[in-house]
Amino acid sequence: MESERILARAEDALRRHGMEPRLAQRARAARRRSFFGKVKRIAAVAGVLTVGLPLWGLFIGPVGAGGLMIAVLAFVVAAVALMAFPRAPLVAGEVLPTTELALLPLKTEEWLAGQRRALPAPATRLVDGIGLKLEILAPQLQALDEREPVAADIRRLIADELPELVKGYQRVPLNLRKEGLNGISPDKQLVEGLAVVDEELDRLSKQLASGDLNRFATQGRYLELKYQGDTA
Repeated sequence: MESERILARAEDALRRHGMEPRLAQRARAARRRSFFGKVKRIAAVAGVLTVGLPLWGLFIGPVGAGGLMIAVLAFVVAAVALMAFPRAPLVAGEVLPTTELALLPLKTEEWLAGQRRALPAPATRLVDGIGLKLEILAPQLQALDEREPVAADIRRLIADELPELVKGYQRVPLNLRKEGLNGISPDKQLVEGLAVVDEELDRLSKQLASGDLNRFATQGRYLELKYQGDTA
C-alpha cells in the first residue's frame, strides 16, 4: 500500500537523523517550559505570602492562627489552580494562513508538535517525517517571492490543507475513528492524507532546489563568460 511505503520512508528518514523525532522534542520541551513556568508562579505566590504576612503583622496587626490558616489555604488553592491551568498550544492553527511565508514552515512544525499526542501512532510517524521536511523547506523560502506560483502552492498545502486534515480528524468522535461509517476508517484516511502531504512537500522542495541549481549554474556560466572571456 502507498501509505505503508510512505510510513517506511518516514521511519527511515528519522533513523538516518539518529535522534528522537524533532516534533516530539518540541512537544516535550513545551511541556517542560509550561511545568517550570507554573512552578515559578507558585514560588512567586509563596514569596508574596512569606513577605506579606510579616509586613501585615508589623504595620496592621497580628496575623494570628486564623490568619495563618487562611494564608496557607490561599496558597494551596493558588498552587492547585496554577498547576491545573491548561497549557497554551505552541501555535494556534488559525494564525498559519496569515503567517509570513519565510516563517510558515517552522510555525507549522510548532503547530504539528502541539497536535502530535492526539494522533494515532502511524500518523505520528508520518507527522515526524513531515516535520523534517518542513525544516528542510524553511531556508528555501527565505528569499522566495510570495507572488511565485510555488509559494501559493506551499502556503495552501501547509497553512490550509494540512491543518484542515488534522483538525477534521480530531472532530471525529473517538469511538468512530478506527472503524468510521460504511467501512471508511478515519485513522486510515488520516494516514493516507498525511502521506500525500509528505510526498507533495518533497516534490515542492525538489522544485525549489531545481530552480536554485539552475540559477547557480547560470550565474557560474555568466562569470565564466565574463571573466575568462576577458582574459582570452
